[in-house]
Amino acid sequence: MSRAERLRRLRRLRRPSVRRRVRAAIAEELLGTPRSLAVVCAFTAFMLAVGIGYYAPTAGEVPIALWPLYADSAVAVALGGAVLATLVATVRRGGNVTADAPTSRPLAYLHTLAFVWLVQFGVWPLVSLNLAFGEYVAAPDAWIYYWGVIGTHLLFVGLALLFPAFGRTTRGALATALALGVVNVVIDYGFGFHPPLLYEPGPGLAAATLAIAVGAVALAAHSFRWLGEETD
Repeated sequence: MSRAERLRRLRRLRRPSVRRRVRAAIAEELLGTPRSLAVVCAFTAFMLAVGIGYYAPTAGEVPIALWPLYADSAVAVALGGAVLATLVATVRRGGNVTADAPTSRPLAYLHTLAFVWLVQFGVWPLVSLNLAFGEYVAAPDAWIYYWGVIGTHLLFVGLALLFPAFGRTTRGALATALALGVVNVVIDYGFGFHPPLLYEPGPGLAAATLAIAVGAVALAAHSFRWLGEETD
């Protein structure tokens, strides 16, 4: 394939309809059969277990009511797992994930919140860990605390990007996701209930986290079809 042809193909990805077809094909490949969906669900369950194990030692220092906002990465994976669970019946009966997956207003809220939370906390370690890069790469378990965390959290983003292939959103769902993102920043950095880090975060990380939350909501608004909108 010539360089010019490759560039033409890349330019086609600027078209929303082309991006949707590509996303739909990937979603069908990864989620469209019982075996492939089971593999993705199993890996999601593994990431959830790791996340719970990460937050559990310090959860006792946080009021129980704030656990969903404190253990944000684990909650993001749990929401993603809930989205995958809604596909099980469709896949088991041989339906097409992108065309036959159920849609409803409650599901639109779930799809949107899961997408935003996964993207937000998938990207967040890129900022939070690199603000103290030297401390993390010098840690005895740097391959876990730096490379492992960043690698697994980027998979959050990959999982989230599949959801617009079959999910929907609403203005209320987007507003709710944005409000929760703001509340999360206030709780984490205003009251000090942020995830465990090797340093004490300051206003810079709080501002970056808020910016990531706003960006995740904007990406959701751009990526999802509206509830009631027909497929291409």
